[in-house]
Amino acid sequence: MLSDTSLPVIQATLPVVGEHIEEIAKRFYKHMFEAQPDLLDGLFNRGNQADGRQQQALAGSIAAFAGMLVEKPDQVPDHLLSRVAHKHVSLGLSPDQYQIVHDHLMWAIVDVLGDAVTPEVAAAWDEVYWLMANLLINKERGLYNAVHLSPETIWRTWRVVQRIQETADVVSFVVERTDERDVKPSLPGQYVTLKMTMPDGVQQPRQYSLTKADDGQHRQFAVKRVHGLPTPDGEMSTLLHNDVQVGDEVVLSAPFGDVVLEYTDRPLVMASAGIGITPMAGMLSHLVQSGSRRQVMLLHADDSEATFPLRAQVTEDLAKLADGTLKTWFLTPAEAAEAGEATGSVFSGFMDVSDVELPDDAEYYLCGPLPFLKSVRSALIAGGVPAKDIQYEVFGPDLWLADFQ
Repeated sequence: MLSDTSLPVIQATLPVVGEHIEEIAKRFYKHMFEAQPDLLDGLFNRGNQADGRQQQALAGSIAAFAGMLVEKPDQVPDHLLSRVAHKHVSLGLSPDQYQIVHDHLMWAIVDVLGDAVTPEVAAAWDEVYWLMANLLINKERGLYNAVHLSPETIWRTWRVVQRIQETADVVSFVVERTDERDVKPSLPGQYVTLKMTMPDGVQQPRQYSLTKADDGQHRQFAVKRVHGLPTPDGEMSTLLHNDVQVGDEVVLSAPFGDVVLEYTDRPLVMASAGIGITPMAGMLSHLVQSGSRRQVMLLHADDSEATFPLRAQVTEDLAKLADGTLKTWFLTPAEAAEAGEATGSVFSGFMDVSDVELPDDAEYYLCGPLPFLKSVRSALIAGGVPAKDIQYEVFGPDLWLADFQ
């Protein structure tokens, strides 16, 4: 994919750029937001900026993309590009904004590396950027076209009709449509972007998994209150928990997301931890709605039974399936024992997939904190599960890029 002129330049400079890529990303974002603070009003989530996750994700994706251009020039990193493209369209990103990113990113490369960025080096990395950007622009154009929407029309207003206190820290919101325009049906596992005005007047976006299959009129998502982190990171959940009540209106994007349940006859294993249950709940609801006959096993880890979000919903949906089972791991040993550890359905401690007999030739879907994802995925692969049969969802910027390794 790289030109013959740029390939040797990228090969030679990739190590030094890779060594400094996080600093480049950090300065890039700072420079861009100082020049265009409006980008933090409705497009970029400042919570992800405050804790550095967005910078790390950008650094990882650029380095991974450049590395593949050098090491596997005949392959296109579809996993990486698809994940990024879905996030972008859920935020209403438009093609012209790639030029803004380009200008500030190239400035940051020069700012960090100085005289090492000769005209030849600058031209080569410019080529890397536009190869990645144009692939994303084309993917995003296809996603917009598939739902007959544009960056301006992905948004619509919904009205809150129910609040469900799932646990002390998790609330489900049920919203109904407020007009008669067609609603794009969601696929099992997808999310929507919620855009709300913060107390300082700035609009902030946040993605939330849909936890129930659509009925044509309503959508449902769950929000966990974020505690003890920098204020910007928890501002959306705090506002939703404290202020959004039945009758209020919220703005949601159309549903997007590349980690979508495939309808096959193969056994299905879902593994989640904490609020990672939300896309699994959505998938289970779709399975029930479609009358699926698949063997389905849900593995869930949590602090305790009381902190298990959507427990009643997923338990009810599993019972409606022809072959649905639930296995749980709780960090509270006494509670695990009381719940019936001896039955082989409840365990204490962290999730250990070797505790249960997994079905042959299964498809796997994972969601939870990054250490959980790494642990479970590694255990599954060590147990002989092919990497291609394991999909995972990360809330926020993907700092792992496991599908790209």
